[in-house]
Amino acid sequence: MKRLLISTGEVSGDLQGGLLVQALLQEAQHRSIELEVVALGGQRMRQAGATLLADTTAMGAIGLWEAVPMVWPTVRVQRRLSRWLRSTPPDGVVLIDYMGANINVGLKVKRRLPGTPILYYIAPQEWAFRIGEGGSTRLIGFTDRILAIFPEEARFYAARGAQVTWVGHPLLDTLTDLPSREAARAQLGLQSGESLLLLFPASRQQELRYLLPTLAQAAAALQRRCPGLQVMVPAGQASFEPVLREILERAGVKARVIPAAEADPMRPVLCAAADLALNKSGTVNLELALRGVPQVVVYRVSRPTAWVAEHVLRFQVEHISPVNLVLEERLVPELLQDQFTPEAVVEAALPLLENPQAREAMADGYRRLREHLGEPGVTRRAAAAILDALPEH
Repeated sequence: MKRLLISTGEVSGDLQGGLLVQALLQEAQHRSIELEVVALGGQRMRQAGATLLADTTAMGAIGLWEAVPMVWPTVRVQRRLSRWLRSTPPDGVVLIDYMGANINVGLKVKRRLPGTPILYYIAPQEWAFRIGEGGSTRLIGFTDRILAIFPEEARFYAARGAQVTWVGHPLLDTLTDLPSREAARAQLGLQSGESLLLLFPASRQQELRYLLPTLAQAAAALQRRCPGLQVMVPAGQASFEPVLREILERAGVKARVIPAAEADPMRPVLCAAADLALNKSGTVNLELALRGVPQVVVYRVSRPTAWVAEHVLRFQVEHISPVNLVLEERLVPELLQDQFTPEAVVEAALPLLENPQAREAMADGYRRLREHLGEPGVTRRAAAAILDALPEH
């Protein structure tokens, strides 16, 4: 039997991890390999067939002060991982995104199990977000191969000496059997003359506090401007559901919160029916773009974190949305920090709701984006590369 450890965190990592676990088990069966997958991840990975060593989906945070509550839970997970590595060493390790924690995992494995192959799938976006004079690239020191999902990511790490395979973006594998717009609208009960606004405010606890109230105020203003506008909000985690309802109600938004347990299977329907999305920066931006949904992207961290990033770390970025990063242009509006106000969101959103030319311009950009992301079969290629790296004995 081969044993594989996969380490990730947060909701998006669990989603990508679940797709990868499914592909790994299918590829292992095709090769007549008995494979056990053990994961630091979440319920999507467990449902795909992994054994959870610890649930890390609620442990993500961006920022200095925001990460403080995660320190002790992270220490507990690291201790559990150390005990497991001693008792049941894996034949290989796959790290998915989740930079800070996964660098610690990679260094720990390299030190304790130096012959164990380590692969990084969906590497941190150092190629896009520079700190000081350049990316830190610490992961090159312990990673045997990087499975890159963006062409520029592959070029960035290869130029710095890493062994890199470009597999393409895994979201391409989710674009099969999509419902028509008419069928999706009917399934959601949307009437003629009604339009649909989606809110994707949070995959981390801090984002509920920093992003949702402003997005809710913007949604309320848009509903006043467009009386037929329906609002739906998929919950990133089950624990978010009461907070979502409370903040939306306080802002005066008439909205339907989609429970986390139903959100994943409903995403294709929601996207097919949607006229616009207001959402946090992240992987969801690419998902919406690939499904043709016009969007406005927002983000905010605490003022101390923003000050340290700018003045101490010299954090540099031209764009924050993956859509704009890949295209190297400002296709989707981005509203960050003090620019992120209800009035600014409404101003950016209205043309995408009311102006066909604005919608078509964004759709044209989405078509160009698609050309940069590779071909379907991404998770199958990644799974094959991972199994190829495992020792034969």
